[in-house]
Amino acid sequence: MTHLAPEAVGEAGTPAQRPSEPARGKSSPTPSGIRVWMSRRWVQILAEVVVSVVAALGFTLLSRHISVNPMNRLGQVSGLAKLQLYVAVLGLPLLGLLLYTAHRGSVRRHELVKRLVCAALAGLVTGVVAGGIVVALRGTPHPLGGQEGDPSVLVEMANSFLSGEGMSGIYPPAFPALIALWAKVRYDGLGTSGFALHDLQIVFSALVGPMAYLAWRLLLRPFWALLIAVPSAVLFLDPVRPYSHVVMIVLLPLLGYCFRELRRSAGRTAKALVLRGAGLGAIFGGLFLWYSGWFVWAAPGAAVLFLFLFPWRAGGPALKRAALYAGSVLATAGIIGAPLLYQMVRLGSQTPDRYAYLGVYADPGYVLGWISDRTGYIKYHQWPVSGEMAGQTGFALLLILGVGLGVGLGLRNVMVRTAAAVLAGAWLARFWFASHMAHDKAVQLFPRTTWIIMYSLMILAVLGVMAAVQRGSGWTERTLRPASAAPSARVIPRRTIRQLSAGMVCAVALFATMGASWSANRYMPTHEDTDLMGLDAWRAHDIKLPNGKCPRYAPNKDCEDLRVKLWKQFEDDGEIWCANIVAKDWPAICGRKAPFKDKSVE
Repeated sequence: MTHLAPEAVGEAGTPAQRPSEPARGKSSPTPSGIRVWMSRRWVQILAEVVVSVVAALGFTLLSRHISVNPMNRLGQVSGLAKLQLYVAVLGLPLLGLLLYTAHRGSVRRHELVKRLVCAALAGLVTGVVAGGIVVALRGTPHPLGGQEGDPSVLVEMANSFLSGEGMSGIYPPAFPALIALWAKVRYDGLGTSGFALHDLQIVFSALVGPMAYLAWRLLLRPFWALLIAVPSAVLFLDPVRPYSHVVMIVLLPLLGYCFRELRRSAGRTAKALVLRGAGLGAIFGGLFLWYSGWFVWAAPGAAVLFLFLFPWRAGGPALKRAALYAGSVLATAGIIGAPLLYQMVRLGSQTPDRYAYLGVYADPGYVLGWISDRTGYIKYHQWPVSGEMAGQTGFALLLILGVGLGVGLGLRNVMVRTAAAVLAGAWLARFWFASHMAHDKAVQLFPRTTWIIMYSLMILAVLGVMAAVQRGSGWTERTLRPASAAPSARVIPRRTIRQLSAGMVCAVALFATMGASWSANRYMPTHEDTDLMGLDAWRAHDIKLPNGKCPRYAPNKDCEDLRVKLWKQFEDDGEIWCANIVAKDWPAICGRKAPFKDKSVE
């Protein structure tokens, strides 16, 4: 589980080379002291983990020193600008060091610096988003969402845990239980779960970047891991529920790692297989309790791929070892996830999803954008905006081109197969549930497959570019190298490749800062009449403090009283609820008369 950056995967077209290897044709000086220490694999892995996490949480703490009024736009802009100033002051020296070692440093030093710089950037990108949430919630201890929507349900579930009621239906219990635990340890227990959720929303938003990067480092070298981790963390991170999307982000590389280990099982001892399988199964089981939805969408494709990768014809010994490994993974994951699995079997049919919103009304074939029930001024007939080519945008066409490269050139890569299988399974599940929606009167969360489908497309595109770079560089060396040249001679010098790779890391860092600011800006408080994502922060400022007073920047003098409720399952009326639709449009959209006379509510 600690084998990061396998040698089988190259960096920007270069043949795989361990960071500790000296450059060819040069003698290495006798290592001593810190050089010997840092050459150890486990030290380098630990350094990446520590640097990434410290960068994320440290930047989040630094953002607490930004003193603005988040309830007016000028204050929000100043806060966003201060975040960018902080990240520039911290990030530019790191990029400068990376460029310096690429041009002037040794191979070993540059490889170590690149590992740590990429790890730090992955932490800083979601640290900026978490810092934006700190600014948006400045002056209030309440969480994004306040006492409405999904945050209120999480708080009620945590209150149920604090009251000794245990699990709440079929919802994954780990995060509500953590809210309850933190409320008990940090605050006064029952009645303070909202304060605990406020803290956890910020902390786990910051950790999404490090978790994404470190998960991809199991399979890829630093640059390629960063190239997938940063866009996915920025795009999919939802600070209102930061625990859910990070499961999707790390699940796919973990599945790829699991399948890679399955293919290598014939060469490992029985003890190693059991330990590796149990460790990976424990992670899968924990993620399932953390948020189970992505397992549902990933399971069909992953199951089919497992059947194809299992060594059925490799002979008895190889078959037994593969079965031992797979059994260890499934047994451990099943034991850990058993409480939730039991609830899903017992209560699953009693809790259908009947909540519709803008994503439900849109073309189900559109999978390159997401809009929640915070639609603002966008109506169901305005979204998505049609692109230039059969409704597809330029971004969609470029992404599809990258997918073609991935499937065409990288199909032997186990992660390409994993992403393609998950994509196909989620695609079929999406249209299965959508096609039965009108008859069954149940949405069954099918629009959420948008995320995992788009994520799979992004993975395939990046791996396609990686395969094209590797194939292209290999073809160049074989074709253009003079026949009289020495075997160690290269058409494209290794130093040039290192310099190009360092420049691309800088480009990813620039995208990261811009994307993180975009993400944080969405959650800046906006008036409740706008129905934008900033409404969640607005609501957090409109709830009384435990002392009965309103928060410092409360928008209303008569803010809401703090409520303490326990979770209760909603009664199922057997009909789809169409949110974001005014009453007069219900017959045309929902096929029935609205159960209210004014506009739709959540």
